[in-house]
Amino acid sequence: MEKVSMTLTVYFDGGFWYGLFEREQAQAYAVCRVPFGAEPSNQEVLDFLHQHYHQLRFSPSIKAKSKVRPINPKRLQRQAKKEQAARPSTKSQEALKLQCEEQKQAAKSRRRQQKERVKQRKFERKQQKRLEKHKGH
Repeated sequence: MEKVSMTLTVYFDGGFWYGLFEREQAQAYAVCRVPFGAEPSNQEVLDFLHQHYHQLRFSPSIKAKSKVRPINPKRLQRQAKKEQAARPSTKSQEALKLQCEEQKQAAKSRRRQQKERVKQRKFERKQQKRLEKHKGH
C-alpha cells in the first residue's frame, strides 16, 4: 500500500499569512503555497481544506529521500514544536521555484502565440485593403 504524507505550515511573510502544503507520495515531493491574508484561525484553515483542497495546484514532483527508520514519538513532538516557528524548508522553496518557472514558460508561450495571431490578423487586414483598392480600377 502506498503511503501519502501531507503537512501544512502556516507562516507570516512580508505582511501576509501563507499556508505551505507539502505532499510526499511514493518518494515524490510536491508543494503548494496559498496566501491567507490575515492570520487564519484553526477553524478557517480547516474550512479552507474542506472547500478548496481539490483546487490546490501543487508544483511538479521532485525526488524525495526515503525515510529508513521510524522516529521516536518524543523526538517527533520536539520537532513539531520547533517547526511551529520555522520558515518553509529549502526543499519546498525549490519546488515552488520550479512551479514558478513552469508558469513563466507557459505564460511566455501564450504571449508568443497571441503576438503571432495579432501579427497574422494585421497582415490579413493589410492584404484585404490592398485587394480592395485594386478592385475598382
